[in-house]
Amino acid sequence: MTPRDAAERGTITLWLLGLCMMLLLLGGISLDLWRGFSARRSLTSAADAAAVAGATALDTAAYRATGAVRLDPAEAERRARASLRDQLDTRALRDARVLADTTGVTVELQGDVAFTLLQLADPGGDLPITVRSTARPRPSG
Repeated sequence: MTPRDAAERGTITLWLLGLCMMLLLLGGISLDLWRGFSARRSLTSAADAAAVAGATALDTAAYRATGAVRLDPAEAERRARASLRDQLDTRALRDARVLADTTGVTVELQGDVAFTLLQLADPGGDLPITVRSTARPRPSG
C-alpha cells in the first residue's frame, strides 16, 4: 500500500455519509411540503363546501314578495358553520371565520401543519395556512 492510498482511506465513507445527510434533509423538506399542500387542499375544500352551504340560505320571504334573490345572513352563517363541523378532514384547522350578508358568504379558515423531520432545524415550527372562499346565490334559469 502506497502512502497515497493510506491518505485516501475512508474518503468514500465520508462522501456516503454526507450524501445520506443530504437525502435525509431533502426527504424532510419534501415530506413537510407535501403535508402542507395536502392540508391546504383539504382546508380549501372545506371552505368551498361551507361557503356553498351558506349560499343556499335564501331569504324566502323576500323572494316570494319581490323575486329578489338574497340571503338570510344569520341562516347562511349557521349553515356554513354546520358544514364546517361535518367536514371529515380538517385536522389542520385552527380558526374559522364566517361572514355573511344579503349578497354572499365568505369563509376564511386558518390552520397550521407541524413540521416533522424539519423539527430538528426549527423546533416548534409550523407551516401557517390561510384559505378563503366566497359563494353568492344566483337565480336559476
